[in-house]
Amino acid sequence: MTTSDAGLTRRQYLAATGAFLTMALSRTAGAAALEPIRQGYQTNMWGMPTYYLLKSGALEKRGVKFEEFAVPSGNLTMQQMVARQVDLGTYAGPSFILGNARGGIIAIAVIEKVGKTIRVMGRKDLGLTKIEDLRGKKVANQTGSSTGNIFVDQLAPKHGLKKGDYQEVRMNVNDMVSAMAAKTVDAMVCVEPYNAIAEADGIATTIVDFSTVDELPVFMAATPEFVEKHPETLVTYLRVWLDVAEDFKERPDKVADVVYTFYTSKGYKMSRDTFMKAIATVEVNPGFPNDLEPYMQRHAEILIQEKKITAIPDWNKVMRRDLIEKARAMG
Repeated sequence: MTTSDAGLTRRQYLAATGAFLTMALSRTAGAAALEPIRQGYQTNMWGMPTYYLLKSGALEKRGVKFEEFAVPSGNLTMQQMVARQVDLGTYAGPSFILGNARGGIIAIAVIEKVGKTIRVMGRKDLGLTKIEDLRGKKVANQTGSSTGNIFVDQLAPKHGLKKGDYQEVRMNVNDMVSAMAAKTVDAMVCVEPYNAIAEADGIATTIVDFSTVDELPVFMAATPEFVEKHPETLVTYLRVWLDVAEDFKERPDKVADVVYTFYTSKGYKMSRDTFMKAIATVEVNPGFPNDLEPYMQRHAEILIQEKKITAIPDWNKVMRRDLIEKARAMG
């Protein structure tokens, strides 16, 4: 049968075929336009939503390729981004403000709230029950991190402790439990799952968790060059975050399997029940909370008082709300 027999002239047939090829090539070009991402994340519990995102296969399904760069804490990811060694990374508000001041870093979403994941813990044998008990004690702290800054600048002063009233011991969070067990420090400002491990092993007891003073929203941040040159990649990337967030709400066991395997592969010994308690303290909900600007304004003012930054950021410029709104519209 000829094309004319089917009621379609040769010219119409070629035109239709050409249009189909154009659309196909356009879709291929669109997929190819997505830029590979250099993803930074911390190996404490704050970074585990990002770790799950990377291991879920959801990015590949949307055509997003990535390299991963893991570090002990978010302030190190921030430093990598300022040095332009990675494109994206997660950290809390104070570190984000510092990253913006030092390297123009842009927020593309708040991924999670983690105030419940941070605890001030004391060695069990010392019987410490309140912040005031830390006077004269050795306190392990991830100096320069958001949690470290909040403890030194807000939480300790709230309870009458200023710098010098306790001995701050600079330490990565993943080294704190062993230091507590060895009794080289008396207390720690630490994050999950290390808190849950210390508690389950009878090494430490909780003095306070940070949710009493700060819900600690954690930003996904990007370098300004990546935002400017590859907004379409970021929109697709955030669409994947919206998809993956459903797993945290509807399929927590699936998430737990992936993340629990990460920690056991690194040699950490904890029961699944202990781990489930730790991961339950992370609240994943990508977006920009309505009360975010007053919260960030307060942290920026504290950083100015501490002479760590010189000016308040323009929140409308440093928070790109439009990208996640476009991601929601993708469906």
